[in-house]
Amino acid sequence: MALETIAVTGGNGKIGEAILKHLNEHGYRTVNLARGKQREEVSDEYRTTDLLDAGEVYGSLAASDADAVIHMGTIPAPGSHPGYVVYESNVMSSYNVLEAATELGLESACLASSINAVGSVYQDEPMEVYYLPVDEEHPLTPRDPYAMGKHALEVTADGFGRLPNGPTISTLRYPWVATEEELTETFTKADRTMAGLADAWHHTTRDTLFSYVHIEDGADIARRCVEADWDGHERFWAVAADTTADAHSERLIEEYYPEAEVRKSFGEHESLIDIGKARDLLDWNPTNTWRTN
Repeated sequence: MALETIAVTGGNGKIGEAILKHLNEHGYRTVNLARGKQREEVSDEYRTTDLLDAGEVYGSLAASDADAVIHMGTIPAPGSHPGYVVYESNVMSSYNVLEAATELGLESACLASSINAVGSVYQDEPMEVYYLPVDEEHPLTPRDPYAMGKHALEVTADGFGRLPNGPTISTLRYPWVATEEELTETFTKADRTMAGLADAWHHTTRDTLFSYVHIEDGADIARRCVEADWDGHERFWAVAADTTADAHSERLIEEYYPEAEVRKSFGEHESLIDIGKARDLLDWNPTNTWRTN
């Protein structure tokens, strides 16, 4: 069945609003499911929804007559909330969305996971990197509530993916999702050489594998996920094809990941994360880079 209406949870947020706009540009009718008042002027319909209330999620998805759902409505970072609140936001909202999508017979569901599912910048211990490039099979060692919640939502998606006649399910491991302006300020105008990286924002350096993604590419991969068709759940890395550094990728590996097994030769600024699965299954090729700003 062809998709006509796509619901986006958290459409009031940065990535959620970008996804709504992207879907509209591709001819879809969109519905924003979010808490509080509408803060965007992009969606075709808005439904105030507490994503931690299973009944509200079910009711809003049913009333929206959605064919698919993209779930972006979680707490985006742990700093301003207690750990249990952050964990609940990621895990229970995802459970509620997947349960409603399954019971209502939606075609597909896409959920926002994170690079933090591996164990990244919010924990005290450095990110554990066993081999490079990192792919979807790399071991996960999360230690903080945000990371554990992202890991748990992927496991929840695995479980729903085993059910018969369920939706096509995708989870996206996003790094920092940046606008054009943010890329210019953070990278183009900054010193991203090996010397400059020592003082760079830690969300763009070693413990995020020097990864990022342009917001337009981040929206594009979410659309491709709900348009896809397979049985069960697939997880994808959703990162740019290049690093955040103005240094050769093999130099980064020598300096920052000396214990990791290096499984290939890297191009000059090639990402340390393998996005081959997204290219193969979704035909997704991120085209935006901070280097052209």
